[in-house]
Amino acid sequence: MEYRKVTAIILDERLEDVEKALIKMRVPGVSVSQVRGYGKYHNFYEKDMMCRHARLEIFCPASEAEAIAQCIIDTAHVGMSSDGMIAILPVEKLYRIRTSSELCADDAD
Repeated sequence: MEYRKVTAIILDERLEDVEKALIKMRVPGVSVSQVRGYGKYHNFYEKDMMCRHARLEIFCPASEAEAIAQCIIDTAHVGMSSDGMIAILPVEKLYRIRTSSELCADDAD
C-alpha cells in the first residue's frame, strides 16, 4: 500500500476547528506542534517578523491524502495571506514501533 504524509501549516486560531473536521472525517491520527516562522506573510508587529502557526502531520493511505488536504483547506481558510500551506509527500516506508514491523495494506490500527 502506498502512503503519503500530509503536512499542513495553519493559523493557530483555526486549529480546533481543523481538528474537529479531521475527527469527523475519521482520520485515525494526527500530530500537532506549535511552530514559528514567516513566508509570504510577515508579522510586522514582532521584532523578528515571525508568526505563530500550528503544524499538522498526518500519515495516510495515498488514496486519502487529497481528501484530507481539501478538508484542511476548507476548514482553515479565512482568505488571508497568513492562512498557511499544505504539502503532500510520498512515504517510502512506514514502520509501527510497537510491533517493529512495516505497515502494509491489512494494518487497520
